Amino acid sequence: MLYLYNTLSKSKEIFNSLHPGKVGMYSCGPTVYGYVHIGNIRAYLLSDTIRRYLEYIGYEVRLIKNITDVGHLTADDVAQGDSGEDKMLAAALKEKKTPEEIAKFYETYFKNVEKQLNIIPAQYFPRATAHVPQMIKIIEGLIEKGFAYEKNGNVFFDVTKFEDYGELSGNTLENLKVGARLEEHPDKNNPWDFALWLKAPSEHILKWDSPWSIGYPGWHIECSAMSTEYLGNTIDIHTGGEDNIFPHHEAEIAQTECFTGQKYVKYWVHGRHLLMNGEKMSKSKGNLYKLEDIIEKGFSAMDLRLLFLSSHHRSQMDFSWEALAQAHKNLQRINDFVFNLEVISKTEKDGDSFDIVSYREKFEAAMDDDLNTPLSLAVLYEMITNINKQIAEDKLSATDAKNALAFWKKINSVFGFVLQGQAEIPQEIKDLVRQRELAREGKDFKKSDELRALIEKHGFIVEDSKDGPIVKPAS
Repeated sequence: MLYLYNTLSKSKEIFNSLHPGKVGMYSCGPTVYGYVHIGNIRAYLLSDTIRRYLEYIGYEVRLIKNITDVGHLTADDVAQGDSGEDKMLAAALKEKKTPEEIAKFYETYFKNVEKQLNIIPAQYFPRATAHVPQMIKIIEGLIEKGFAYEKNGNVFFDVTKFEDYGELSGNTLENLKVGARLEEHPDKNNPWDFALWLKAPSEHILKWDSPWSIGYPGWHIECSAMSTEYLGNTIDIHTGGEDNIFPHHEAEIAQTECFTGQKYVKYWVHGRHLLMNGEKMSKSKGNLYKLEDIIEKGFSAMDLRLLFLSSHHRSQMDFSWEALAQAHKNLQRINDFVFNLEVISKTEKDGDSFDIVSYREKFEAAMDDDLNTPLSLAVLYEMITNINKQIAEDKLSATDAKNALAFWKKINSVFGFVLQGQAEIPQEIKDLVRQRELAREGKDFKKSDELRALIEKHGFIVEDSKDGPIVKPAS
């Protein structure tokens, strides 16, 4: 039975979907004004892990991941995120391109990064600019119901009208009055109210006609419009990074529930921040790494995937190159393990029986406990250790190797690793391996060692087994 930690209730809850066998899931996607960095990647991997495990246990998952291409303002660290320039426009001016060109380039980049990380694509990637009519409809409804007001072409949500405001983040109205960074706006009734629609200056590029002004939507209204458009008024799961909890997700709850009169989300699942050697990631500190930076250091997207799965999503993770190097070693260990199973499964070996069932039970128990990926990986490592011991003692049968491979493929549908696989061995290397075998049979161990060194020089390693030599690329 799956338990998920719900940010709203601040507790682990048994997962029950709204509709039997089906899950509606919404994940906050990128604002496509710049390159996604590895902190963003960790958040996207969280939603991928949830989806993969739900599918593992039999659910059909409908995942929506939005593309924010308007309305996200640069001062999103100031309480309600209503001030500053639109991030899309700022990037367009900086790069001397149109907002559409900026959005298209960085959306393509984002999707390519997800592909390299083997993150399963969402069923839909709705763009904010394509859903302005839906946003206007919700805003009209909020004004009509008395939850929002218009002044000078700007429309704001009246936080005082929603008594549950602050339940998700703890930023209740009382707490906002005391400690929040609030920027005054001349058209706001209260500084803690947030924008639904903003009147655009004449030079503003991204703008639309509305009943109130020629303008553009606020950041928060976009997700309410797109999530309800594709998933209905109530969603099973909504994910994002912890930086989205306030103000973004808090505002989503208020405006959506006031418009629909229904509960917006059953389970809110958030991932913690990623630190860099104990420091917060930032451009000024030069530690805002992209996937390309990881690859340039000699690591792979799969190394990064394994590193992130090695830490629980609700734990603040401290990235370091040393930790990534260890993840690389662990991934190579998994790769070698699967390779050896494939070799043995093709033989006719007899051997002792190996109990796979207990590992499946431990894996599922770990994942059922709020998606404990570090513990589920520990189960895999334990199985690798014990099977490798049987291989070393020549006790693993072909049948058990096949069973272990089947189990690996099943749990890897959750882990999502793309392994190196068994590369095609060049004929030149096969000839050297054959010469080395002849040398070993003739007990010419000096020549055997020289041939092993020559094979390694060509980028391959050879391991001796009772079934013959095993050849594979060096890591």
